[in-house]
Amino acid sequence: MAVTKRSCENLRDALRLPPGEPVDLAAYGTRTTPGAPGGKKPARQDATRMGKRLARLQERLWAAGTAGDRRRVLLVLQGMDTSGKGGTVKHVIGHLNPSGCRIQAFKAPSEEERRHDFLWRVRGALPMPGEIGIFDRSHYEDLLIARVRRLVVPAEIGSRYGLVNDFERSLAEDGVTVIKCFLHLSYEEQRRRLLRRLDRPDKHWKFDPADIDERTLWPAYREAYELALERCAAPYAPWYVVPADRKWYRNWAISRLLLEHLEELDPQYPKGDFDVAECRERLLAQPPG
Repeated sequence: MAVTKRSCENLRDALRLPPGEPVDLAAYGTRTTPGAPGGKKPARQDATRMGKRLARLQERLWAAGTAGDRRRVLLVLQGMDTSGKGGTVKHVIGHLNPSGCRIQAFKAPSEEERRHDFLWRVRGALPMPGEIGIFDRSHYEDLLIARVRRLVVPAEIGSRYGLVNDFERSLAEDGVTVIKCFLHLSYEEQRRRLLRRLDRPDKHWKFDPADIDERTLWPAYREAYELALERCAAPYAPWYVVPADRKWYRNWAISRLLLEHLEELDPQYPKGDFDVAECRERLLAQPPG
């Protein structure tokens, strides 16, 4: 059933986690489509329309950045393997000018990165003023994997939640709009996506046999996500739970969330610091070539 225009304009309210409350991911559907303008076809059509508005707003944000506006956007994508982080990046970037985007996919830390605190490599990948940054995985990996794999002692994991909150607060105070999206995938949908990768030779490069073993840790990862979502949800950096079993909805919802935040920022083109009429007169006075 189609939803009203008003509901589509407030997707943030529909998907935002309430800060300070316990998180039980079992209470959130993975195939639901809150706020969607109908099914797959209407959502894709709406995403195309949104793409034009996103492009205009991105250009205004970039232009404002050249004139000293420090505001920028950081889109953080987290989720289980195959939840669609890379696919979402491809979809969102398809609407935007790549020159105004900064994309970072965080893998296992290098030897150099291990010699620094866990936020060191993240600070170096942040968007500059006027840019839209996208993290395919993020600093939350050092809360999730480190907890599940017991890479650090529990006390250090506990302290990292506070460090992340302080870090994200400092970003907000410096003009960064932080949009954190948890792509909520079901256990069975992950199995189907892994099987499709095995069925297609052109997707074998994306498959790692270790992914099968990793699925045995699903309950531990779920608990780690629930703790991270609960302890690191704040008004200045909220979490959005995006149902991810339906790829078309995931893509539409992320685009919608980005659009709502950019519209709220409402960046403006900077005014020229020159005499438009005088420049026009000079240009017209030049002899033809």
